[in-house]
Amino acid sequence: MRAVETVVVGAGHAGLVMSRLLSEAGREHVVLDRRSTPGGGWQDRWDAFQLVTPNWMVGVPGLDYEGADPDGFMDRDELIAHFRRYAGVIDAPVELDTDVTRLTSIDAGVARFRMTTSRGSIDARNVIVAPGPFQTPHIPPIGGGFAPSIDQVHSDHYRRPDDLAPGKVLLIGSGQTGVQLAEELRDAGREVILAVGRCGRGPRRYRGRDVFWWLREIAIRGHEFGVGLISVADLPSPAARFMCNIQLSGHGGGHDVNLRRMASQGIRLTGRLLSADGTKAGFATDLTDTLRFSDTFFGARFQPWMDAFIERSGEPAPAYEPDVVDYAPPEVVELDLAAEGVSTVLWTSGYRMALDWIELPVLDEFGLPRQELGQSAFDGLSFIGTPWQVDLGSANLIGLVRDAEAIAARW
Repeated sequence: MRAVETVVVGAGHAGLVMSRLLSEAGREHVVLDRRSTPGGGWQDRWDAFQLVTPNWMVGVPGLDYEGADPDGFMDRDELIAHFRRYAGVIDAPVELDTDVTRLTSIDAGVARFRMTTSRGSIDARNVIVAPGPFQTPHIPPIGGGFAPSIDQVHSDHYRRPDDLAPGKVLLIGSGQTGVQLAEELRDAGREVILAVGRCGRGPRRYRGRDVFWWLREIAIRGHEFGVGLISVADLPSPAARFMCNIQLSGHGGGHDVNLRRMASQGIRLTGRLLSADGTKAGFATDLTDTLRFSDTFFGARFQPWMDAFIERSGEPAPAYEPDVVDYAPPEVVELDLAAEGVSTVLWTSGYRMALDWIELPVLDEFGLPRQELGQSAFDGLSFIGTPWQVDLGSANLIGLVRDAEAIAARW
């Protein structure tokens, strides 16, 4: 048993940003991580992974991007090295190979929480949970209907095309991971069938800038002009917090992703997966509607408030010419995967939070923390880097530093 003023759980980029702020404030703290190396969930990405956000966005307080290609897109190993270097630059008190298995409240002098870890117990006055959005790989129950002869792999465990059994691949999900892996497999000579979900596309560059430049500016400066990123209050339901990120790619120098173009280039599209029965897969006849949704997504959800920011801020920006592809792939109702030569179902169905070690009533029905600007109902227990903590930018590099500084401002 030992006592520490503040414990940060997670040594990914969110936990490291908090560590620097704690050090600047002269606050005693430790950063615990179950892994043997710092770098968070980025270490679980596939071999050819590249950021969807530009390199200049990896700059954090105390370590700017120092490479020669600020508008490029880091690969996995470069990104991990960047944040490992950050841990050293800020001299973060990271304790690795330390799995936190329980958090409870106590009343022991100044300590308010007790943490059980794989290396003993710790009492703390403050706990900041920085778990990252990529925790438990999620495969929907429908996957249990596929025959054992069909390999099932979650993208969290995928590393390279050659690791998959020979044959075609049925890829489930058309978010950022899904569309990038579909392109990677196609380029490796694999035939891909992509079951699309309710995901929307957007431009890599909008009105002269990478689209993430506008998102970051709105996250940081939007309040000056009455413009903000989408928040939980703007969502149709709490479940929408698990919606897809905008379809984009950082591969090949970065580019737009258009499902219609992918279909015209040989990737076979289907609607949403509805059933799995042995080697047979059934699909919803919603492909046409989903592609229409994807085509109009950016114009309906992002473009209005980006244009409002541009107009009110006076930022110079040329006109936008949208990408239009007319190809209309046919609907698919059912496929016999064995007859089609499909050997693998590759799931890009996202992740779920794994915070059940927190034995306090702070999680909602979806396993996400109940919080306001990162602060839970328990004084001293905060969260950083969780999806929709403040708005769309909270779980990624757009709004993380902003959110961390808001937590630090309450100390």
